[in-house]
Amino acid sequence: MAWVAVGVVAALGILVFGSPAVLLVGGLSVLLARRPAVRNGAFGASTGAGLVLLFVAYQNRRGPGSTCWRTAAATGCDQHLNAWPWFVAGIVFVAAGLIGQVVKNRSGHQS
Repeated sequence: MAWVAVGVVAALGILVFGSPAVLLVGGLSVLLARRPAVRNGAFGASTGAGLVLLFVAYQNRRGPGSTCWRTAAATGCDQHLNAWPWFVAGIVFVAAGLIGQVVKNRSGHQS
């Protein structure tokens, strides 16, 4: 579960702060990787990053382009990205994390 949090922090950090976030996530990853019990769940980082990408896809589900809205008190328009690339990338990252963990667990039981 800790690795899922690393993936979420990594994806959010890179989306919001860019490459400086890589240093923070790298340091956090090194700290986690020192503990063998925690190291076994490292594929969770991919799953966590995929969840962030799926959230971005969900937020842009009305895109691409502008969508306008109106309430009793206000009106406005929002710009949305194309959600499909975010959705596909999110599915790939989540699937890679889940499949990687299953394969790792199966190979670990055969040893």
